Amino acid sequence: MFPSLFISHGSPMLALEPGASGPALARLAAELPKPKAIVIVSAHWESNELLVNGNPQPETWHDFGGFPAALFAVQYPAPGEPQLAAEVVELLKTAGLVASIDAKQPFDHGVWVPLSLMYPQANIPVVQISLPSRQGPALQTRVGRALASLREQGVLLIGSGSITHNLRELDWHAGPESVEPWAKAFRDWAIDKLAANDEAALHDYRQQAPHAARSHLSDEHLLPLYFARGAGGDFSIAHQGFTMGALGMDIYRFG
Repeated sequence: MFPSLFISHGSPMLALEPGASGPALARLAAELPKPKAIVIVSAHWESNELLVNGNPQPETWHDFGGFPAALFAVQYPAPGEPQLAAEVVELLKTAGLVASIDAKQPFDHGVWVPLSLMYPQANIPVVQISLPSRQGPALQTRVGRALASLREQGVLLIGSGSITHNLRELDWHAGPESVEPWAKAFRDWAIDKLAANDEAALHDYRQQAPHAARSHLSDEHLLPLYFARGAGGDFSIAHQGFTMGALGMDIYRFG
């Protein structure tokens, strides 16, 4: 059975400058059998209601600005899988969650940046689920649990976000050894609660975690963690690190 993964996808420049995360993602992919498909939740497709990407050939969306031309030239032409998208909608429906198909959505960088480092041949079908970010952690836990059975069918489930994400406080010149104490405190709290399987505390992170509001000005980059946890099994750490002083780059494995 496949695990589920939470990947901190970092800056879009990770696609060109993979640092320590690129080899960690490549190793993780090499350790697993080749999935027959990938189902992914990204911080960058926010929505009001649950949507599932049924696009048979999603375009590579460069959903950012101010980066080098070489980054805008990167393409990730992985196919979609409309049949799997329909199955995802039915699994969500069975779990009491209403979802519908979006047949036109492209791949945002929360999808193609980490997948380009894991599966650079772009030959594995990918189905993306939207993030109703205003509905909080509990919904993502439910979505993950609703789709957990896909792991037994050779499908890799991924939540793509960031364990800490406050772009206002990044030091773009900081080395990998430079870590802001507040960001580390939040990351360490999250690891402790994940290891303890303390769902109530994790769902209430805004009230219970140290420096929660500073680590996440809004929820969207942490919410994919709850999807991965809901879909998976026992928690383990595949990679740890920070870039730019405060941008968490951790990768977690569930199962």
